[in-house]
Amino acid sequence: MTDGDVAAFTHLGETVRGALSERGFSTPTAPQRVAIPPLAAGKHTLVIAPTGSGKTETAMLPVFDHLLAEDGERSAATRPSSADPADRGPPEGFGVLYITPLRALNRDMRERLEWWGEYLDLEVDVRHGDTTQYQRSKQAEDPPDVLVTTPETLQAMLTGERLREALQDISHVVIDEVHELAASKRGAQLAIGLERLHDLAGEFQRIGLSATVGDPGEVGQFLSGGRPCEVREIDVGSNVDVTVHKPEVTDEDETLAGKLMTEPDTASHVRVIRDLVAEHESTLIFVNTRQTAEALGSRFIELELPIGVHHGSLSKEARIDVEDRFKAGALDGLLCTSSMELGIDVGRVDHVVQYKSPRQVTRLLQRIGRAGHSRNEVSSGTIITTRPDDTFEALAIARRARAGEVEPAAIHEGSLDVVANQIPGIVKSRGSRHMQDAYATITRAYPFRDLPEETFREVVSELSRNRILWHDEGEDRLETSGGTWQYVYANLSMIPDEETYEVHDIASGSQIGTLDERFVVNFAQPGEVFVQRGEMWRIAEIDDEEARVKVSPIEDPAGEVPSWIGQEIPVPAAVAGEVGEIRAVAEPQFDAGADAASVGRELAGRYPADEYTLTEACEQLEHQIEADSPMPTADRLVLERRGRTVVINACLGHMANETLGRTLSALLGQRAGSSVGLETDPYRIELEVPSSIATSDVLEVLEETDPDHVEAIVELGLKNSDALAFRLAQVSAKFGALKRWQNSGSGRISNERLLAALEETPMYAESVREVFHEDLDIDRASAVLEGIQSGEIDLVTHRGRTPVGQGGRSSSGKKLLAPENADASVIRTVRERLQDDRVILLCTHCQEWNVKTKVKRVPDQPECPDCGSTRIASLNPWAEEVVQAVQAETKDDEQESMTERAYRAASLVQSHGKQAVIAMAARGVGPHNAAQIINKLRENEDEFYRDILSKEREYARTQAFWD
Repeated sequence: MTDGDVAAFTHLGETVRGALSERGFSTPTAPQRVAIPPLAAGKHTLVIAPTGSGKTETAMLPVFDHLLAEDGERSAATRPSSADPADRGPPEGFGVLYITPLRALNRDMRERLEWWGEYLDLEVDVRHGDTTQYQRSKQAEDPPDVLVTTPETLQAMLTGERLREALQDISHVVIDEVHELAASKRGAQLAIGLERLHDLAGEFQRIGLSATVGDPGEVGQFLSGGRPCEVREIDVGSNVDVTVHKPEVTDEDETLAGKLMTEPDTASHVRVIRDLVAEHESTLIFVNTRQTAEALGSRFIELELPIGVHHGSLSKEARIDVEDRFKAGALDGLLCTSSMELGIDVGRVDHVVQYKSPRQVTRLLQRIGRAGHSRNEVSSGTIITTRPDDTFEALAIARRARAGEVEPAAIHEGSLDVVANQIPGIVKSRGSRHMQDAYATITRAYPFRDLPEETFREVVSELSRNRILWHDEGEDRLETSGGTWQYVYANLSMIPDEETYEVHDIASGSQIGTLDERFVVNFAQPGEVFVQRGEMWRIAEIDDEEARVKVSPIEDPAGEVPSWIGQEIPVPAAVAGEVGEIRAVAEPQFDAGADAASVGRELAGRYPADEYTLTEACEQLEHQIEADSPMPTADRLVLERRGRTVVINACLGHMANETLGRTLSALLGQRAGSSVGLETDPYRIELEVPSSIATSDVLEVLEETDPDHVEAIVELGLKNSDALAFRLAQVSAKFGALKRWQNSGSGRISNERLLAALEETPMYAESVREVFHEDLDIDRASAVLEGIQSGEIDLVTHRGRTPVGQGGRSSSGKKLLAPENADASVIRTVRERLQDDRVILLCTHCQEWNVKTKVKRVPDQPECPDCGSTRIASLNPWAEEVVQAVQAETKDDEQESMTERAYRAASLVQSHGKQAVIAMAARGVGPHNAAQIINKLRENEDEFYRDILSKEREYARTQAFWD
């Protein structure tokens, strides 16, 4: 044991050191060596280390020691000064809050801390939204020494009278995964919550546990509220061994593709992941979206491999089940999203697979960092890439990870909806307050240190106007109103409320997971098939009132991949810029006659990839040079055009390209007097322009737009956007304003009316700020315009499309399930449903004969058995009123309309027979849409049913407007 090892544990008392020996901790881990000394001295401390490296014990060992301080067992050398919170003696209320962002982490932390609590005779308990009322009451009457909880539960605790008394004894607050919270509005809310706790309990020690971040000092200030904070960091990059690999298609993949009903290229991805899992004991397989997790999961289930699926839209029971099975070794691999980046304990992991580029250095370090640390081994991982963009991006991220070039945490500065959320909580918990008191509390929180008092007063005025609280302007005091209590308890969380449907197995009644309302509306109907938990399910029933979808399991290799609300992980400008630098290095080598293989070998000296992967990626660049096309690089933008499609190749990252794209779209649309289509990825801005827009117009906008005007142009373009309206609805709900507008007699408020009504309010300002913060990079886009105009950035044009320009991101995980149009099971389901549907057949000639029958019993050319006419209308089975309208001798306007519709249907059946009956049996497909479907030229019957399905989905999306 080194002197450093000895020094770390000598800061702890005998009882805790005895517990260490009992637990088998013979020497400190790396984080314990560097962090225990400042922690034991009572200093605010941020500990940055990989998941699984003993961060929890690093934080809690000195805290346990402080809780035991009344025994007087520590030496004078290690005893904290009298100002230390630990010198208060044994707490009567809570001693320590351990705050985690996930309930699953609550469960983990309790299990990990309970042994220490039992050995040291300290009570550890957990409290979150699912804690029973009995347990809550018990905690209020007899507070545990250590309470594991969530940020939202802390908000609730700050308003309870007995709990506030118990919180007065808090001496330590530990915040786990603080990097995750620092970059969110939940974190901004927690920062104010900690200052409210400070008002209640006085000074307490703040301890943050974080994954690697690019701005540790800033995260430390976030944690401490601007107070002095020690940062103790363990270098992660030097302990990471990551390889980038693009699978090569083999003969086996051709066979596998047939079995999986997919393409050989996709089959090769599945094979390589399968083989990596087989080579290791315990493998986490990270993907970037829930859709991809489900799509890949279904492939592994098809191959009967012991690989589970884990993501946030699965039920709690399903997630715990796969976590436990993985930990026990029953599963060799776990397919997961960012839900597994955080420290959920799933036992030892010896390898991590990242499917497709992780998009950010922080993501890669957090994910790869889950492997190997339980034995202080190097963390090993493989990034499986799918195409050149993906490969170059992964190479750049892997190199930057090793070099410690990590992105900063994007702290939400001055979120006004968080301010609006916290003011009523302050007034509810502390009673009538002078305005300045509340302002002082909020501005002590680091994200709000620069909040102008004038803006604060505008927020108060809005809350008062919405009757959330009362502002006594004469005394300048804030008081509760009739709506304060209800508001506070309905708004404990800053996570936006979005409708989700629970998915239940109709046979067992158990919940499988959830679906977003967007997916249910756009796709879900009885009979449809989708993937969840890697398994196929057929929808039996949808209950909109209960927001519940009942399903039954089926064996089907090609279900629809559900969509879940979730933002795409943005690729930072620095990563995209390095991809541009790789291209710039390769270009002169190709010009000098080198081929893709030799350029790839040159890159191998700097980037961790095999020869095939590097060669395959470089072939794209070789084709670019062979086509005599200019190479887009970090310092060169290439504008290419074919027809109405204009692509600006720009290695600027997601947010800068989105900003520049919106600027171009707005200004070009203004010139043309019509809208301009826009799609962006980290390396391209694709515009669909009117034919009146010349290439010279696009160049002129880039070369002459004042960079200082970008922000105003983008904000002007946002004014009528759904993206801004969506955020404005969420933000205004936190101000209590949305309810006021919805209750104004108009019911559901349109986006246009909402935007117009709230434009001059703090809600609008916050919504714009949030869009700019999360989606856009005004500074970078403005700098690019400056660079173009100063000549520092080249802007060149090319006629026609180029290999690099056409290499954009492919769509979601759906290709993993099947190639385009290989949706045989979905089409079969639609066909079977329509054939079993009932219709009314009505003769519009004699107007007497009508019969209700199933579609499959309808002859190819229906005719009336009474009069022999083929003018037979096909109607929905509930359309008896249409039959009565046709048969009525005199008709009102509504009956005339029904009769006309029946005659149009009859004309279609007379011309096209049973095909027209099938089309009109579909949901929302009347004679007009049926005629469009029937008259379309197509190669086979499947295309006919696919077009029907498309019309049904269109109707489902727009059904709300048909009234």
